[in-house]
Amino acid sequence: MALTFHRFDDVDAFLARVGVFLAEREAEHNLLWGISIGVRDHPEQYADGTPSFGAVADADGVVVAATLRTPPFNRVLSEVDDPEAIDLIVDELRDEPLPGVLGPSEAASRFAAYWTELTGRPGRRATAERIFRLERVIPPERPAQGRWRVAEPRDRELVADWVTAFSVEIGNRPAPQPLEAADRWIAGQYRFLYLWEDDGDVVSIAGAGGETPNGIRIGPVYTPPDHRSRGYASAVTAAAAQDQLDRGRRFVFLFTDLANPTSNKIYRAIGFEAVCDVDEYRFESDA
Repeated sequence: MALTFHRFDDVDAFLARVGVFLAEREAEHNLLWGISIGVRDHPEQYADGTPSFGAVADADGVVVAATLRTPPFNRVLSEVDDPEAIDLIVDELRDEPLPGVLGPSEAASRFAAYWTELTGRPGRRATAERIFRLERVIPPERPAQGRWRVAEPRDRELVADWVTAFSVEIGNRPAPQPLEAADRWIAGQYRFLYLWEDDGDVVSIAGAGGETPNGIRIGPVYTPPDHRSRGYASAVTAAAAQDQLDRGRRFVFLFTDLANPTSNKIYRAIGFEAVCDVDEYRFESDA
């Protein structure tokens, strides 16, 4: 069946075209929803380059795949109902200076292989991740000492340092202006930041952002090495998830690194259920 690629420069037009398709699998598409709603409601946060959006439809006009990118970050793929849609996306975007792609495992693998074939730029799988969804929090079996609170202006430097440390630890590019990023977290600009305190000291943090029609995504979750293995990450994540449910969310989502079995175990223990696997591929530079 013939497929057609449609480009969108306007996020509202993109969501009007693909919203039903994305909503049918909200958990799988929580990242695409979060980015799209962020671009729509807070475009100033995406000033490094013009966001681009695309959809692939079959001969009957039914959407079978969607994709977006906010430079300088990776291209993100939706679930794909026709594998040939991936080849069409690559054909249409082959001239894009793309650092990488993130998407469902099979789709991302096919994209990376065909991208390398067309551009000559080798790709490697950088991370293997899993999307989880939570609808009800299960309190940790062994409650950690301490309590949670939201981040405040007095936490500015700590937040900047820890969010940067998290990015470095997972191999991502840190925010170029970490103090300004901390200010946005603290101000609650389309995001929330939770801190866990034990005996007056902050020992772990968890963010929540990337809204979807019925949910929100948890991340980052970071505990400095000298505070680990004490249940703080479980505690602050459970607190963040419960607070978001109390605010009226139906779902809470998060991504885990499959190379870290500990995090996958603790998130399951507090009520997160596995949905699907996604992979990130990074491409070598042209230089």
